[in-house]
Amino acid sequence: MNVLGINCYLHETSAALIQDGQIVFAAQEERFSRIKKDARFPKLAIEAALQHGDIGVRDLDAVAFGWNRGGVTPLHTLRSTLTGKLPFSTRYIVQSLLTIAREVHSGNGHRAFQRTLGSGAGLRFFDVDHHEAHAWSAYACSGFDDALVLVMDGRGAYQATTIYHGRGGRLKTVKTVPYPNSLGAFYEGFTDLLGFERHNDEWKVMGLAAYGQPTDDLHDVIQILPHGYRINARAVCGRDWSDITELVARYGARRSPEVEITQADKDLAASAQQATERAIFALVQEGIRLTGCRRLCIAGGVGMNSKANGRLLASGLVDDLFVQPAATDDGTAIGAALGAHAALGRPVPRSRLTDAYLGPQYSDDEIRAVMQTYKLHGAPVPNVEAVTAGLLAEGKIVGWFQGRMEFGPRALGNRSILADPRRTEMRDRVNESVKFREGWRPFAPSCLEEAAGEYFEQCRHAPFMIITFNVRPDKRDVIPAVTHADGSARVQTVTRESNPRFHTLLSEFARLTGVPVLLNTSFNLKGEPIVCSPKDAVRTFYSSGLDFLVLGDFVIAKDPAWSPADRETQPRALGSVDAWAQPQPAGRAAHAASAG
Repeated sequence: MNVLGINCYLHETSAALIQDGQIVFAAQEERFSRIKKDARFPKLAIEAALQHGDIGVRDLDAVAFGWNRGGVTPLHTLRSTLTGKLPFSTRYIVQSLLTIAREVHSGNGHRAFQRTLGSGAGLRFFDVDHHEAHAWSAYACSGFDDALVLVMDGRGAYQATTIYHGRGGRLKTVKTVPYPNSLGAFYEGFTDLLGFERHNDEWKVMGLAAYGQPTDDLHDVIQILPHGYRINARAVCGRDWSDITELVARYGARRSPEVEITQADKDLAASAQQATERAIFALVQEGIRLTGCRRLCIAGGVGMNSKANGRLLASGLVDDLFVQPAATDDGTAIGAALGAHAALGRPVPRSRLTDAYLGPQYSDDEIRAVMQTYKLHGAPVPNVEAVTAGLLAEGKIVGWFQGRMEFGPRALGNRSILADPRRTEMRDRVNESVKFREGWRPFAPSCLEEAAGEYFEQCRHAPFMIITFNVRPDKRDVIPAVTHADGSARVQTVTRESNPRFHTLLSEFARLTGVPVLLNTSFNLKGEPIVCSPKDAVRTFYSSGLDFLVLGDFVIAKDPAWSPADRETQPRALGSVDAWAQPQPAGRAAHAASAG
């Protein structure tokens, strides 16, 4: 059975393919179109999914959309406006009517699909409730049979937060918090007030919060209740979805993006982060009370708050936690396909998602063709992991392009920019000359899973870079480039089973340096999507301060005089293969020695 899931609403449009109950492909449209946050119908992603599955439209048994049909969302907005739950606004009313007209014209995506790709005989269309699609994407991928499922985002059809009980492959709604009582809208409002972009820069607020101290409980905007929270919709929603007039009246003028960030801004970010965490804790406690489950699944945009996820896991409130790696709307393509699978009477797969390498892959012949097109010099390097580890240990910054592209917002070792985490200056170098972004922004560490406990407190299996852990105090000077201002890090643990080549690279770096950790950030420039193809990687390489590009087995240098033949085929290790596991000298002296 072939089921195609589609998200084609508002932002992060995407497609996913399930074949015989297995998720075989998932990707965002932006990766192919090269338009960040592309909101257009995901034609290119759908074509890539069908190509990967070696099928055509006529081979599909069902197509599922992760949104409600019939104007549910705009009708709820109209009702909320007329009943005073939202501030009365002509703009809300006009936008709602336009949305209804657009949904009628597009047939909720059905007509867009048929116009773009045609329709196979007997093809069935399904419309899966937006929050239910989020919930399926987390529950079915968690490996849990009995679980509490928490969906939090800006809004669904009419919901802002929904609590589900997943049991035996079924989902039951146990509590709904309707829009505009939205935790996502709350965080978006403060993202806007702090001078960042809504729907895009919320994680900047989370990063900035580490530099401040909560100075206000924001009680005028959010109240934490025993059963959850209550949002002042007039403050965060105003007379349209981006009106923050009341927030400005309470907390001062919106920061211009060109104006330097002040300590007051940092403290406000910390206050918003703290309030969000308290609200999430209250929701989880309510969910446990309603379901009796202490295994938790999270999806929805608020689920991308890795700081809250880390504190939740460390609290002991839950026994286990699974956060969908594509927790934002792109992940609803997977959830919609799973929901349709269930609606067709087929058992929903419930095995733990161990990696997010669900996108396209490019062969050596395709890589060679791109190199020939751009007249790039490079030959396959038999020991590419060892050579790359040596470059990284010397302080080089490397674009690392391997295997299948990751699904979701994180680069997890296949479309990554890598650097030496031992060098304090590496954070500034990568921010300024490669990513072209704010210097205070943190970077994440990728670590051999078998060594993660030595570097990060209470660290467990964490393959998706979506949960933060505290860096052990004696390791903060050893890996300063990936230790955030508050001593935390958004960790990716890497196993040989999930990514053999990346695991080997980390092992080789550990042999050379004694440190089984690399700085890992997404292979893209500011304002651009993560690279998808070898062509994207080459263009980004020559548009930035990257020193080397590794495409599969090929190593390409900016310096035309460099040759892999000039290097030792087996770089000298510090000791045995388990050198990383041996006690290492702590502190700045150790960093200086390891950095050469």
